[in-house]
Amino acid sequence: MKNFGQLTEQEILALAISLEEEDERVYADFSEGLRQDFPGTAKVFDGMRDEESGHRRRLLELYRQKFGEHIPLIRRQDVKGFVQRKPIWLARPLRLEAIRNQVSAMEEETRRFYEKSATTTHDAGIRQLLDDLAQEERSHAFRAAQLEEERGKTESVGDTDQARRKRLVLQIIQPGLAGLMDGSVSTLAPVFAAAFATRNTHDAFVIGLAASVGAGISMGFAEALSDDGTLSGRGSPVLRGLVCGLMTTLGGIGHTLPYLIPAFNVATAIAIAVVVVELSVITWVRHRYMETPTLSAAVQVAVGGAIVLATGVLIGSW
Repeated sequence: MKNFGQLTEQEILALAISLEEEDERVYADFSEGLRQDFPGTAKVFDGMRDEESGHRRRLLELYRQKFGEHIPLIRRQDVKGFVQRKPIWLARPLRLEAIRNQVSAMEEETRRFYEKSATTTHDAGIRQLLDDLAQEERSHAFRAAQLEEERGKTESVGDTDQARRKRLVLQIIQPGLAGLMDGSVSTLAPVFAAAFATRNTHDAFVIGLAASVGAGISMGFAEALSDDGTLSGRGSPVLRGLVCGLMTTLGGIGHTLPYLIPAFNVATAIAIAVVVVELSVITWVRHRYMETPTLSAAVQVAVGGAIVLATGVLIGSW
């Protein structure tokens, strides 16, 4: 994976072509999936697909003028800083709210890419095209508002509230959820393995505390170094690292604190109850902010947590 700052002008144009082609196909899939039930919305996506196709043609023409016919294969997953997209266009039936959120995120990320790229290139022609495309991507946000009309709503999309929610999710919820999941699940095995191996609540507490703090430090650095927030809009890497690290530590500390109780059986029973609460909170957050169906989120979290917990108990009892 390559850092954005390391890309050459040729690679920037090649990546831009790849991004436009991907967005064009996504809009085509949205249009096809909504055409039967929401023909008006499908037409909106037809228009957005055509505009993305036009962007790609302009990028291709400029690329050929500057660098010839060969276009290196550079995709969004090859460059650090892009947000991983969930393939909601593969799900049926398509949900308008999820699509609207996806479209908004796509257009904002692409706009940031063009704006950042324009500031790094020294070629006047390339910079002009990138600036123009950034402006056109910004106008797509207003086009996305038409998705609400299909649902019979007359009020505005609420750009300010939507932007505030998006920043909250990208900068706080996502790193916090990643940390909470890692801290709550990954520390289950060492805590319960130590508890059942020693039958000593003090030893279990010390090991759980060390595992929680260590995991928090590791996850905090990993999150901070994963992306500088320039392209993804995820904000300060320091803030994300702190949030992720603190939530990782909190997730592990939750089921470690009960082992301050001297009675092993009582402490273990409370620790297991805390684990249930932790997994329930993770399920709710994934449903509330990450648009994961409640049942799906619950099953995924419960199965993963149960497997790790059982592994710790079995190893500790061996």
